[in-house]
Amino acid sequence: MAKKSNFESALKRLEEIVQKLEGGDLSLDESLKLFEEGIELSRLCTKKLSEAEARVERLIKLGEKEFKTEPLDVEEGEEEEKE
Repeated sequence: MAKKSNFESALKRLEEIVQKLEGGDLSLDESLKLFEEGIELSRLCTKKLSEAEARVERLIKLGEKEFKTEPLDVEEGEEEEKE
């Protein structure tokens, strides 16, 4: 895995690993190696999501110099995009 991986490529690789592990055709050593890579990718994705959430919270603004953090409702945004 590349050290400087973006969220999308890390998530795609994680999905590939899950498919391979679910296939059950790997040796124990291969499975463990992929599992370890998957854990690393999962941590990277979690970190990137946490960083994005923190940025969104900082951007929510009340008034001119006041800021307020609010949870981001992803499902609501997705429904609006579908309409």
